[in-house]
Amino acid sequence: MLNIALPKGRLGEKVYTMFDKAGFRCPDILSDSRKLVFESISSGVRYFWVKPSDVTVYVERGAADIGVAGKDIIDEYTPDIYELLDLKVGKCRMCVAAKKDFRENPDVTLRVATKFSTIARRYYSSIGREIDIIPLNGSIELAPVLGMSDVIVDIVETGTTLKENGLEVFQTIMPISARLISNKAAFEFKKDEILKIQNRMSAMVEA
Repeated sequence: MLNIALPKGRLGEKVYTMFDKAGFRCPDILSDSRKLVFESISSGVRYFWVKPSDVTVYVERGAADIGVAGKDIIDEYTPDIYELLDLKVGKCRMCVAAKKDFRENPDVTLRVATKFSTIARRYYSSIGREIDIIPLNGSIELAPVLGMSDVIVDIVETGTTLKENGLEVFQTIMPISARLISNKAAFEFKKDEILKIQNRMSAMVEA
């Protein structure tokens, strides 16, 4: 069995459809059930649903041989895994956003609210900007609205939430999409099976 960690939610369902079309079917996974683990002996795969931010942990620790994680999660937590393929789904971008009337003062430390501290620090370090990270896990748009931060660093998909809270994108840090990842040891011991999935998924992406 090849153990595959999928992110819960719309992205996971979309990605499973790709696995299905690539020949790794497990129909039970689409049933209305609270189960988290689903096996298909005929396909030789075992899928399990996990929180999107935990996929890299399951793969790095070897509980999953392969998985699908967003580029944001990979770059934020820098797990010791192989990144095999950009699946070209779940596309969005990591951005710096602020109130529309924000004007940056380069002589003052920039207050940055985010749950992506590693990505934010790396970005601002690359441009030589001194920052003060304000770690938040939710409703990050509130921080500049209430004057707690100057800017936020967060994922932007449509930008609707930003607009509704009087914010706008000032810089795009990086594009984001779902990536096929592998445990390093599993890639050595189950290389043929993993490459089979990678090649079939790659052909679908290119098509």
